[in-house]
Amino acid sequence: MAERSTAAVDVADNSGDDPLTAQAGKATTDGAAESQDSAEKTAPDTGSERQDAEPAITTPELHSGHKLARRYRLEECVTRLDGFSSWRAVDEKLRRAVGVHLLPADHPRARSVLAAARSSALLGDPRFVQVLDAVEENDLVYVVHEWLPDATDLTALLAMGPMEPHDAYQLVDQLSQAMAAAHREGLAHLRLTPGAVLRSSTGQYRIRGLAVNAALRGITAEGPQRADTEAIGALLYAALTQRWPYENDAYGLSGLPKGVGLIAPDQVRAGIHRGLSELAMRALVNDGATASRQEPPCTTPDELAKAVAAMPRIRPPEPAFTTRPEYQRTTYQQGTYGRPAPHPGVTAPQQVATPPAPLQSRTGKVLKWTVAALLIAALGLGSWQVADKLIDRGNEPTGPDSSQTNDGEKNPEPESGKPVIITGAHDFDPLGTDGSEKPAGIKNSYDEDPSTSWTTDGYFSADFGRLKSGVGIVLDLDEVQQVGTVDVSFLGGDTSVELRAAPEGASSEPTTLDGFTKVADGSGSNVSLKPGKPVQTRYVLVWLTKLPQTDEGNFRGKVSEIKITS
Repeated sequence: MAERSTAAVDVADNSGDDPLTAQAGKATTDGAAESQDSAEKTAPDTGSERQDAEPAITTPELHSGHKLARRYRLEECVTRLDGFSSWRAVDEKLRRAVGVHLLPADHPRARSVLAAARSSALLGDPRFVQVLDAVEENDLVYVVHEWLPDATDLTALLAMGPMEPHDAYQLVDQLSQAMAAAHREGLAHLRLTPGAVLRSSTGQYRIRGLAVNAALRGITAEGPQRADTEAIGALLYAALTQRWPYENDAYGLSGLPKGVGLIAPDQVRAGIHRGLSELAMRALVNDGATASRQEPPCTTPDELAKAVAAMPRIRPPEPAFTTRPEYQRTTYQQGTYGRPAPHPGVTAPQQVATPPAPLQSRTGKVLKWTVAALLIAALGLGSWQVADKLIDRGNEPTGPDSSQTNDGEKNPEPESGKPVIITGAHDFDPLGTDGSEKPAGIKNSYDEDPSTSWTTDGYFSADFGRLKSGVGIVLDLDEVQQVGTVDVSFLGGDTSVELRAAPEGASSEPTTLDGFTKVADGSGSNVSLKPGKPVQTRYVLVWLTKLPQTDEGNFRGKVSEIKITS
């Protein structure tokens, strides 16, 4: 079934806009191909144009089992139209499934298909479905590409409903970066439809048919970067709304209402992420609809990728909590482990009588009564001693605020103002892309040398370029201790900082920001962070929330010294 669904993806990439001369010879093995063709006939033009009409070309009559180069065995014809055919095949040398595009060597577009396939193969970017071979042999031109049976195409994903904001964010982020890299090498797609985008089981998106699909169809564009950018915008629009951003229905999606024009996604469906809605409008050709937003349109994939990077990061939804299944006894616990199962038709032997429980004999009964008598005597003696202690304690004067031990001595209160030794520290960046922030310089933050410091990465603004809410240092005190004051010195200017503490009973260091409780905050070059009352903890987090500007123009935090007192 997985391979079959991938076959439909191949149809989606290579169907639609059939010339009348090719319709008569069209043969499709999948009903999805026919529906996809009819959908794409109504899809709007995004700046790409087909070359002039060409005479009908007879598609080579091949059949399942035919081998190319004594290696690629054709298995299933996915579609046959416009003088070329697409197949699912098997690479018998490497024993893997592959896809194959076939067309006669005298086809008007054979040269351009070969050139596009070889250029795409040279890119070698794993974000694209790779071209494995491009050959002209025996009056045939064929292009062999990867086949991903475990991937799901975007058409199927959109059929299940609109995407969550995090998934839509990942979609536009990965597609824009991939196409920006392709255009830097002079390659365009021009057929970036939902069927051309695959999502793997790990959540990574891959683009199929780079340059090749357009060459097979004879599609060109005066502005290839603008065409691909608008195509990404249309995919983002569809991911947010489950609607195609034009009046005509296409790719299994309903179009917009007639006569209303292109409206923002957050006006089509409630609850859509505002930033993603604006991003989709900036990528689409919308006749100035973004003017009221005061944001320039994105005309290239690189501009779109930068606009995505400038957005606040959208975090994935929290996983749903599921209750643990009820405890079930195993066969071992039920006492059947290792017993041979009875053969069919054979009556199971009668079970042996259960031996009497221990201590049921005469000697056992005597022992049992003896132990009971000793326990009763021990309880009586213990009760008498407790009563005697209580009487003696009642005769001693005690103040209402005094706290005593068993020996009558008061418990000493933790002494305040004493230095607390920091036994270890490390950087804490749970909201960053790689979870790390200059770990090599952490020791400089508590080495008692004010001239050294732990310095953060550089950012474009004081609020970490709107990429995250902060970054910090976790200090390990070796054991739970009283923390009364934490003095933090900064270099380079005023810095906003929070003091956070792990719970007193925490068995290990928290790994998320929410695992630490905020107990104090402040701002300046020398900040004294003092909780409302002393806290008991082992792990202390110094969390920077706003950075000063450096002489180079960027923003960095520099922690020169941290001191903790009880």
